[in-house]
This record gives sequence, C-alpha cells and structure tokens, in this order.
Amino acid sequence: MTQSLKDLTPRQIVTELDQYIIGQHDAKRNVAIALRNRWRRMNSSADMQSEITPNNILMIGATGVGKTEIARRLAKIADAPFIKVEASKFTEVGYVGRDVESMVRDLVEQSVNMVRAAKKESVQVKAQQLVEDAILDILIPPVKPANSQLGFDNERKNDPDAELNERTRERFREKIRSGEMDDRKIEIDVQQSQAPNIGIMGGSVDDLSMMNIQEMIGGMLPKRGKKRKVSIAEARKILLEEEAAKLIDMDEVKDEAIRKAEDAGIIFIDEIDKVASSRSGNGGGPDVSREGVQRDLLPIVEGSAVNTKHGVIHTDHILFIAAGAFHVSKPSDLIPELQGRFPIRVELQSLSEDDFYQILKEPKNALTKQYVAMLAAEGVELSFQDDALRELARIAFEVNEEVENIGARRLQTVLSHLMNDFMFDIPDVISPNEHVVVTKELVSNKLNGLVKNRDLSQFIL
Repeated sequence: MTQSLKDLTPRQIVTELDQYIIGQHDAKRNVAIALRNRWRRMNSSADMQSEITPNNILMIGATGVGKTEIARRLAKIADAPFIKVEASKFTEVGYVGRDVESMVRDLVEQSVNMVRAAKKESVQVKAQQLVEDAILDILIPPVKPANSQLGFDNERKNDPDAELNERTRERFREKIRSGEMDDRKIEIDVQQSQAPNIGIMGGSVDDLSMMNIQEMIGGMLPKRGKKRKVSIAEARKILLEEEAAKLIDMDEVKDEAIRKAEDAGIIFIDEIDKVASSRSGNGGGPDVSREGVQRDLLPIVEGSAVNTKHGVIHTDHILFIAAGAFHVSKPSDLIPELQGRFPIRVELQSLSEDDFYQILKEPKNALTKQYVAMLAAEGVELSFQDDALRELARIAFEVNEEVENIGARRLQTVLSHLMNDFMFDIPDVISPNEHVVVTKELVSNKLNGLVKNRDLSQFIL
C-alpha cells in the first residue's frame, strides 16, 4: 500500500477519480488528501505515527450524486480493504441496536480475502506444477522399479520402463497444458470440512462467539475425503485451490490482513442522516434507538480494540467516511461527540443537465459503453449520436425535477426504457453484424411522450 501511494499525489488521485466520477471536485480533493495522508503517516517518525489520526469525512448530498462511488473508487486506487454499511440497519433490533462492531469484523474479513488472493497469486506457478503432477499420477502412475533399494541408483536410471513412463508423462503434461485433455474424466479426492451448523439454546450468543464455536468444533473433527469424477479442466480448478491453500501460511495471512485493515482500511457509513435524532426533547420513540446507535459508533470511530476471529484489530487509523442526504435532518442533529469525529464536511452538488451528458459520455464505465459492450457480445454494433446523448440527459434531468431527484440513477431507468426493445429483439429480429444507431429522433419518440403525459410510473424506482 505504501509503495503504490508513494507514486500517487493528491492531484493524480483526483485524476484517477475523474475517469469514473463527473464533478464533485471538493469531495475528490478531500478524499485524495486523506489518502495521501496515510502514506505521510506511515513514513513519518516512529514516535509520531501513532499520534497522527485520520481526518474522517462527512459527505452531504442527495442520492445518486456519487458519494458511494467516490469512496469505492478511492479504495480501489489504494488497493485498500473497503466495507460499506448502512447506519440505519443498526436500529433494527430494539433500543440497543445490532452489533456495531460487525462492520469492523467485515472489514477484517475483506482484508483477509485480499491478502489470501495476493498470496495465492504468488504461489500460483508452484501450485500449478503440483496440480499437473497430481493429475498425471492419476492418468499415468509413475513406475517404481522392483530393485529400488539403496545401491541400485544406476540400474533405476537405466530402467527402460521408467524412461518410457517418464516420456509418456511429459507428453501428457504438454497435452494437459494445451487443454487437449480438458474434457477427459478422472476421479479425484476432494477434502470436505466436517464443520456442523450449531445452534445455542437458552440464551443469546453474539456472532463472533458463534463463529468461534463452529470453527473450534470444525477444527476438532477430521477432514474427510470424497471421491468425485470430474473433467480434467474442473479437476485443475479444484486441486489448484487445495494446493495453493497448502502453500500459504494462514497465520502470516491473518497478521498481514490485520495490519492492512488497520493502516489502509476504509469504512463507508451510508445513511448516517437516518440515525440523526430530532433532539426535540420528547425523550422517547425511535430517537432513543438512533441516539443509541450514534453512541455505539463513537468508540469505533474514535479508536478502540475489536475482537475478530482473526485477532484483535485497533480502529484508530481506519478511515471512516460517512454520508447522508440530510433532507429531513441536519448534520447538527447528530450528537456533538459524533460530529467531532467527522471534522471534514463536504457538500456534494446536485447534478445538472450538462453533468448527465458528461456521465453518459466520458467515464470508463459509462452506461452507454456498457450497452455497447453487451450488444458487441451479440455481434451487433451500437453507437449513440451526440444529440441523442444530450436529449437523454435533458429527459433524465426533467424527470428528476418533476418526480423525485434520484441523481445519476435516473439515467439507468431512462436508458433501460430506451434500449429494452433492442435488447429484446436481438438476435431474433436484429441479427448479428447489423449496426444500431441511437438518434435524437429515436430518443424523442420513445421517451418524450411519457414526460409530457406525466405517465412516469416506469421511471420510479
């Protein structure tokens, strides 16, 4: 993480974000600074590293303006563990709410998966060789000379059966690598864990304790092999997982994952406005639960030690990004202690008609490019004229104004309505190698009538 961030200045981070998100420059600047500050902390003096805490960010903006996408893309740029949670889910069970620490456990789990995947990549070549040997042993077992005791090495080397066996194995190895034998069936042993599903009677047990109990009992039970007859292509996948797992030191993975989550983890808390209480002084109702959730969030955001099944993680240097529309409540409705934990506040702007046009045209993952890719899979060429994109942007903006503003998500419903007939007719009516051009007239014919008649039920999510 440190090495990759060294090469990413705040300006370069913003440039990377610009490839996927239109506008919202203030938000991009602040998250870029927060990301670069991580590298600065990791490379500061040892006595100051523990003192430098991240500046958590509170994003304020309507739905569909890019809050989640900014945080998610930021995590991808930094190759950092990332978890998104809805704050409102913690109010589901009574006043106490659900276990707020579960977000940190989910982050550690994500970090473990990332580190394990990286380790698997590093042992891939060795694991593939072991898998090839295992498949060859099933297809052509190696010859063991009768006089293979000590002192007969020369005779074993000159054994014609052993040489023929080795040559045959090498020929089959080449066929396995080239994929010629992928469809051939072989019988392999697959390891199966015997971990049972356990329920506890007479009392509540939290998720962590339940996982630990199941893992402990599963570790005590022996793993049982099961014979399966599969194709060589499938056997290669199954055995590759097993061999890679054997080559990886899971204790090392867990230690590295804990460090990665502590130093690079990002937790995105969405719908933070839903737990903001009105603080009108009535002292009851749902506000009690909401304020309880805020107080449960305090120690996690400020910095505490959380027990997970992989070890203890300290949340002091995890970057927390909270977001909410704040239509009904205000940021000041959050309890003062929680407000203080999110010192950086960023207001995201509502999207304009011109923003919609750019969203359709510029990002790497633009919806128009997604439809082009999907139709290309059918052998059909799709193109959008510039006037058509502007008309789509105008209609999406108008629908947002008249019904409800759901931001860029409106483009998805509008484009879906426009393209549904094409998606249905391919390949039965529109055959491969044809060229479909979306014009302004086509967009107007399909969509304008709906807007004028205010028959907008198809646009409401």
